[in-house]
Amino acid sequence: MAKQSGLGWSVCSVDDSAGAPQDIRNDVTNLEFATPRAVQDVTGIDKSAMERLLLLADFSITLNGVANYAENMSHDVFKTVPSTSVARTTTLTVSGQTLANECLYTDYPLSRSDSGELTWAVPGVLADGVVPVWSAA
Repeated sequence: MAKQSGLGWSVCSVDDSAGAPQDIRNDVTNLEFATPRAVQDVTGIDKSAMERLLLLADFSITLNGVANYAENMSHDVFKTVPSTSVARTTTLTVSGQTLANECLYTDYPLSRSDSGELTWAVPGVLADGVVPVWSAA
């Protein structure tokens, strides 16, 4: 596979509280996600360098976007974060590669800047213990 830019995402969807996936690509301006692994230090006193074991896998995401109050857009997806306790399938596809995870979204903060922008930054974490795995779309 050749090097790729971050342009032209084909999927950025998050389930609403009813479990219906909603395409929110048009509202998302940027995002960060990570697939870290925990490690355990098992270095014995006989070593001169660190020795570690890989432990549990994880996933976290923060979606940043522009407020959109149209039906089935970002506000409809995230407005129930404070009042529901549901895992939401979050699917990202770029350059033919897909990463889908069940996430718990923990906040829906809106911010109005001094110049007038109304934006949000929604954090999510892995919900179901399934190891995050990229797949070909």
